[in-house]
Amino acid sequence: MRDSQTIKNDIIEHLAQVIDPELNVDVVNLGLIYEIDLDQDGICLINMTLTTPACPLTDYLIKQITTAVKKVPEVKNVDVEFVWYPVWTPERMSDAAKKYFKIQ
Repeated sequence: MRDSQTIKNDIIEHLAQVIDPELNVDVVNLGLIYEIDLDQDGICLINMTLTTPACPLTDYLIKQITTAVKKVPEVKNVDVEFVWYPVWTPERMSDAAKKYFKIQ
């Protein structure tokens, strides 16, 4: 049985494979993932935001995230919830994403 931190790291690795098709960067490096919680029944709650509340990709991202995270053996189901606070800003991006977008 794997410990919870190892499982969470595995979930993050799978989330990092989900690319925002408009920005061509994954949701982890964009800083869109705010919280990951996996309960004892294998239900993974992902709180995330979007770069804009009017983003047309919500359904697409939910499907991609669900598919990716369900590859983690301990995950039985995925619930993606969008949150709007704190508001996303480019400061939430990883250094690699900032470099990709040429942000100082």
